[in-house]
Amino acid sequence: QVQLVESGGGLVQAGGSLRLSCAGSGRAFSTYAMGWFRQAPGKEREFVAAISWSGTYYADSVKGRFTISRDMAKSTTYLQMNSLQPEDTAVYYCAAYTGRYRGATSAREFSSWGQGTQVTVSS
Repeated sequence: QVQLVESGGGLVQAGGSLRLSCAGSGRAFSTYAMGWFRQAPGKEREFVAAISWSGTYYADSVKGRFTISRDMAKSTTYLQMNSLQPEDTAVYYCAAYTGRYRGATSAREFSSWGQGTQVTVSS
């Protein structure tokens, strides 16, 4: 499994922006599709976005506001979050998908996880 570490979370006001980073270790980083999930207290982990060689995928709730990208040379995946709203408040996790990614959105289908980074949006 690839080792993942998220960073970039913090406290922002509604309408603000943050960029999250997910640093991956290991030679095989580029062979994984990467995703971002979020989890608010008492709720299940929710799919946010994913990126693979086939393209990018977004939850309807973030489409048009969030952008996922990756830098293979740095073994890092990013989530640019714009127009943040209080309902975006959650712990954000990056995750790696093993095998051919076909648009899966279930957290249990991703094989490796970071520890998460807190994003809090104030109104």
